Amino acid sequence: MTPDLDLLIIGGGINGCGIARDAAGRGLSVGLAEMDDLASATSSASTKLFHGGLRYLEFFEFRLVREALVEREVLLRAMPHISWPMRFVLPYHRDMRFESETPTSRLLSTVMPWMKGRRPAWLIRFGLFLYDHLGGRKVLPGTRNVDLQTDAAGKPLKDKFAKAYEYSDCWVQDSRLVVLNARDAEARGARIWTRTRLIAAERDADHWVATLEDVTTGATRRVSARMLVNAAGPWVGETLKDVLKVETPDRVRLVRGSHIVVPKLHDHDRAYFFQGEDGRIIFAIPYEEEFTLIGTTDQEHADPGQRPVCTEEEAAYLCRFASQYFEVPVRREDVVWTYSGVRPLYDDGARSATAATRDYTLKLETSGAPLLNVFGGKITTYRRLAEHALERIAEVLKVDAPAWTAGAPLPGGDFPVDGVQDQIDGLRAAFPFLDETWARRLVRAYGTEAQVMFEGAQGPEDLGRSFGGSLTEREVEWLMRHEYARCAADVLWRRGKLGLRLDAAQAEALDGWMAGRAAAPAAAG
Repeated sequence: MTPDLDLLIIGGGINGCGIARDAAGRGLSVGLAEMDDLASATSSASTKLFHGGLRYLEFFEFRLVREALVEREVLLRAMPHISWPMRFVLPYHRDMRFESETPTSRLLSTVMPWMKGRRPAWLIRFGLFLYDHLGGRKVLPGTRNVDLQTDAAGKPLKDKFAKAYEYSDCWVQDSRLVVLNARDAEARGARIWTRTRLIAAERDADHWVATLEDVTTGATRRVSARMLVNAAGPWVGETLKDVLKVETPDRVRLVRGSHIVVPKLHDHDRAYFFQGEDGRIIFAIPYEEEFTLIGTTDQEHADPGQRPVCTEEEAAYLCRFASQYFEVPVRREDVVWTYSGVRPLYDDGARSATAATRDYTLKLETSGAPLLNVFGGKITTYRRLAEHALERIAEVLKVDAPAWTAGAPLPGGDFPVDGVQDQIDGLRAAFPFLDETWARRLVRAYGTEAQVMFEGAQGPEDLGRSFGGSLTEREVEWLMRHEYARCAADVLWRRGKLGLRLDAAQAEALDGWMAGRAAAPAAAG
């Protein structure tokens, strides 16, 4: 029997879609099954950053930080529509402490016990020096000192913060990143099945035979593949044990990260990196034009089947933490939205959730039909994870094709890093009825494809019904036809964040309209 596919990938998060894209681009026949919408779990619940992970330096994770720093600029060039540079302001005060379990904290407590766990300014500056130089930075500006008494970044902060350091990282629209990887994989021949659950899989000589179930209709299909990739994120362990019936000593550690969103707390476009007296850190980031995103927490999460939510305790903690810095306190009643995601970290035996490694681990099993299990990882290193996965896959499947994704833009990203405003101006020139805010939102979501989406429109009346927040029938049809969207939540919370602007009645109306269009197939193969 000749298998249907070379590769069957389980999981439609960033790791699964990244591997699918890389593999399809190397000529492999690929199928990907996701039991819900793409990016419906961890990959839409990140802190939305392409970053090296400044705090990981305290854990001596130099390889991970260096790889992530290099990737920031590789990814920025490939997706300048959904990712952009951002400057981070790190205020300094002598009350800042290390988390007690970090290797750096233990080392300094031994050699400098009089510091009593404080983070000295010289050490922060040294860490930022490493952060500037470990990754061979070319596009992003380096660190500078900031006088908070005169700089606009100091205006919303308490007076006790007199100095800060400002450094570079990048913002990314995480769930759009997943969808665009899936689209590019499909364009290169992959088959993407959303709302499709793996309910059984067994080895049959040198290949796998899997049973997939459409969770909407209950219909099943059998698919055979030369190799299976388990990229199920929080469900990677459950998939191994309950579906694949494979015993392994490797374990996943589930860590919940929660965030809150409040009306914007400052007028400038920089983010803040706040260090707490408990040793933890949080970010306060400009978000969706009118808001500030604050997060994240680190809490153990035992059951992948339990939907992660930001608890009242976590929301209160984030409000208190941010209020230690902002002159105007962040109150619980200010919170307009919360979200939470479960990070499926590789269980390295660390004592705390914060100390658990954010690096990824790939485990290949070749006793019978090959199986690759993906543990951990972070959104910044997804492309490198995929390349490393393909190295393992190529060895087994005897594939001789070079890595290719480093120089390849994602759909809509075929323009220069500094060309966003040119794209906005070009879109408004082509469609004069668009105002600056509307055009910017479209370019930040679709890049050069916004021109294609609106082709032929002479005015708003040509875009069909308006659902609110500048969302029209024309855009929703595009999302259903090209981006696998099937319901309002897909559109409002994963293909974008217009859920912050539409009320419940508008969201319900959108859901009803999409249900009426369900007979028209989405882009799933």
